[in-house]
This record gives sequence, structure tokens and C-alpha cells, in this order.
Amino acid sequence: MIQILLSATSSSKSNGNPLFTLVFFGAIFGAMYFLLLRPQRRRLKEGQVLQSSIAVDDEIILNSGIYGFVTAIEGDVLWVDVADGHGSERIEIRVSRGSVARKAPAAEAATDDTK
Repeated sequence: MIQILLSATSSSKSNGNPLFTLVFFGAIFGAMYFLLLRPQRRRLKEGQVLQSSIAVDDEIILNSGIYGFVTAIEGDVLWVDVADGHGSERIEIRVSRGSVARKAPAAEAATDDTK
């Protein structure tokens, strides 16, 4: 039984054009590049530009959905004022610069008006 299967697979030969196969795999790679890799690189670059453009007093939205104002920047660490506390206290949290999803719409509109 095994010999019949082996002889059947060894006797069938592919008459396909190797150039066509090469072009086919090249087209698949090209489609993968334009559909997956290129948009991912663009999003990564936009995120880096956003993170480098953050300044003190910007209103930002974190990946967790928290809104706040940047009060201080220490390298890759941002101090974000998230709420007014009781009395004269302010509630600040320390977050990584990479956790910023985007600038708040009000802040984006203000920067668009100045251009």
C-alpha cells in the first residue's frame, strides 16, 4: 500500500513554469508589504512624532482613556494632572511617554489655529 502511494507521488511531475512561481511569490510579498508592513510603519512614525511633540500644558489622552494636562516632563516620564483634588491639592500621576494615545481634540484645534 505504501509503495503504491510513493510511486503515485513520485510519478506525478509538475510542468509549471518556474518563472510564474517566482512572480507569484513576489506578488504575494508585494501585497503583504503594501497591506501590512507599510501602514504599520506609518502608524509607528506618527506615534513617534506625537510623543516627541508633547509639551508642558498640553491636554492629552492616555491609552487607558484618562484625560489630563502635562505639568512636567522628565525624559520619558510625564507628570499628568488628572483632576483637581479637595481644596488646593492637585492629583498628578506619573506615566510613560509611550502611554499617550493622542492629544485631546481641544489641544489639536488650538495647534491647528496657530498654523
